[in-house]
Amino acid sequence: MELRHLRYFLVVAEEGQFTRAASRLAMQQPPLSQQIRLLEEEVGFELFERLPRGVTLTEAGKAFAQDARRIIDGLQQAVERAARIARGEMGTILIGLTSSASFHPLTTEAIREFRRLHPDVGVDLVELNAAEVNERLAGGLVHVAFLRKPVELPPELAFEVLEEEPMVVVLPEDHPLLNRRRGRQPRIALPKLANEPFILVRRPGAPGMYADFLTACRVAGFSPYVVREVPRMLSAIKLVSTGIGVTLVPASMQRYDQAGVVYCGLDGPQALTAPLTLGFPVTQGNGAASRFVEFVREGFVKGEVGA
Repeated sequence: MELRHLRYFLVVAEEGQFTRAASRLAMQQPPLSQQIRLLEEEVGFELFERLPRGVTLTEAGKAFAQDARRIIDGLQQAVERAARIARGEMGTILIGLTSSASFHPLTTEAIREFRRLHPDVGVDLVELNAAEVNERLAGGLVHVAFLRKPVELPPELAFEVLEEEPMVVVLPEDHPLLNRRRGRQPRIALPKLANEPFILVRRPGAPGMYADFLTACRVAGFSPYVVREVPRMLSAIKLVSTGIGVTLVPASMQRYDQAGVVYCGLDGPQALTAPLTLGFPVTQGNGAASRFVEFVREGFVKGEVGA
């Protein structure tokens, strides 16, 4: 039995006549009558009672028509649902976030606004480091990612810088370099940190930012003493609060209100910046994820996201 047989049957049932049904189906009456006879032979009972001027459903035909209509309607609903998923109007997106990228206000605002505009798209978040982002994107385990700097640039992945923001120094609140004026954020030149013990995110987890920091230090005339490497920037900030050392983080991480630390701007030509980057597969099999990427691109280009 084919779906077209069910459609033929339902049209004949609605029209009550083979001639009108054939016209509606854009076919000749004899082939339509033959298809209905074949359907009746297949199910093993008569669906229609033939009358001199038309047809009427038998009791068995009435029951069969109800189920056939449910099948056709269910199929149409399945097609419409799948089409919405293909267009990105429904579905689920798994978004990877590095810890520092998650603190950038544009990241959370983009996700929140997208969910408001597309309530039928589910969004799940997973925290990763930069090294894990490439692996998860390439393996299809996340669909999109917000990060700072990618570890590598494989051809199957795309990375687009959305914004650059300054880096800030995190010092213990009782650090001798702090000479604060009321109402003003302290600022420190990078060379003044030459003798400080640094706490950094491990090189394998964020090699791009680690390398940028080392380069800036060399330009400033010193090689940094790294006393501790940690998996996340939040861990570095927490360790600063214990007085173990100092660290550098993107300015948006000042939103993390850790007691016992002070965030200081960087002065001088060695001031560092941190990008906010959107990563995604070049070939995206998830319609909702493709829609999200375009939404973020358009929002940042037009300046609407975070406005």
